[in-house]
Amino acid sequence: MLFNSLDFALFLPIVFILYWFVFEKNLKWQNAFVFVASYIFYAWWDWRFLSLILFSTFLDFWVGVGLSNQENSFKRKVLLWISISVNLSFLGFFKYYNFFLDNFVKAFSFFGSPINIQGLDILLPVGISFYTFQTMSYSIDVYKRKLEPTKDFIAFGAFVSFFPQLVAGPIERATNLMPQFFSKREFDYNKAVDGCRQILWGLFKKIVIADNCAGFVETIFTGYQEYNGATLFLGAVFFAFQIYGDFSGYSDIAIGTSRLFGFNLMQNFAFPYFSRDMAEFWRRWHISLSTWFRDYLYIPLGGSNGGKWHQIRNTFIIFIVSGFWHGASWTFIAWGFINAVYFIPLLILGNNRKNLEVVANDRWYPTIRELLAMGLTFTLSVIAWVFFRAKYMSRALEYLSIMLNPSKWGVPEVYSKYFLILFGLFVIVEWFGRRGQFGLQEIGLKWRRPLRLALYFVIIFIIFWWMGSEQEFIYFQF
Repeated sequence: MLFNSLDFALFLPIVFILYWFVFEKNLKWQNAFVFVASYIFYAWWDWRFLSLILFSTFLDFWVGVGLSNQENSFKRKVLLWISISVNLSFLGFFKYYNFFLDNFVKAFSFFGSPINIQGLDILLPVGISFYTFQTMSYSIDVYKRKLEPTKDFIAFGAFVSFFPQLVAGPIERATNLMPQFFSKREFDYNKAVDGCRQILWGLFKKIVIADNCAGFVETIFTGYQEYNGATLFLGAVFFAFQIYGDFSGYSDIAIGTSRLFGFNLMQNFAFPYFSRDMAEFWRRWHISLSTWFRDYLYIPLGGSNGGKWHQIRNTFIIFIVSGFWHGASWTFIAWGFINAVYFIPLLILGNNRKNLEVVANDRWYPTIRELLAMGLTFTLSVIAWVFFRAKYMSRALEYLSIMLNPSKWGVPEVYSKYFLILFGLFVIVEWFGRRGQFGLQEIGLKWRRPLRLALYFVIIFIIFWWMGSEQEFIYFQF
């Protein structure tokens, strides 16, 4: 079920009404209803994969209960590694089996011993990378005694399958989301209105920005050999905004929807394209995944202890694993490697924690220096995004060879002028909303009610005017 579909437009109000008007007085019934609604939501794609979520839920619930009854350190480690190994095995099979098999076959062929092994026709379960990491975080936090394990299976099942963020995050920590299933939730009008504003802005980013960039991006990346370098650069820029509008739009809808039901999810994007260096970019892009790798991989590897060499090694590991998490392709690994290369100089010079506050925090406009820093950071990210978007390494390298060759530049082929106007307005709204949780959060709050409502109706009108066919969110494939 897509957030940008008629199905969800009918599903959400039905669930909202039942949640607050039928099950409001009983917390356990509310949790049970969320659990059932989430499974219905996921079954809309393919009911057969419900068994995977249910198995993962049973596994980590059982591990948590086992850890609560076990003080022996060796047996506790065994329980933890059962959770990690089984979860990663499922993820590895569905997502990476054919990748490893293909490269295994190519390696033998390269050394003169060709073998013939057929891959499997495996359908990737939607959201498996997200809920797998979420359930593992529970087992790890319980093992580290950061969280008391629950013995309420329904509440735990609702935590794992919570429908707003089930298929594309944010990847919630058990320490943040789990306790909310055990606290009485009361309807908060202001919180719900703010959630609706965030949903509206998320739909705008997805339908108006991301989906309209998608057509242009597909045309350019498919026939890149026919265009000049400036057009290819424009195509890469549009992809940068496509993936941002698509993924942060999903996150906004997920967070806003959660607020309708009294839940608070973590911010997943903090206006990353206004970053002044790549370290700041990665503090603001896909925050739930970046912090997950920091806490559950980077720090266990030694983190920033042990000198610069260990920091550099751990940083490369984090970025390469992050790239591989996104998909079973060398292009994703290259994307992660390139971002590590961007990050390392900042780490060596001790500048990776330099820009912690919002750019131009107390000013309307950035300084020339800040503008140049943002431009350079954005350009570096655009170059890396070429690898993320390209299907093969050879195509990514050829695309960049044309794009970065001054002799092959010319006048770029202009996209729809009307869309470019909307695109510019989108960037302006994001800039003036950069201090909030989402672009539209603070804009119009002090206006008179008729003007504020007019703003929302204009946005809704633009969404419907620019709406095309339903398009899945990019991160569903991860």
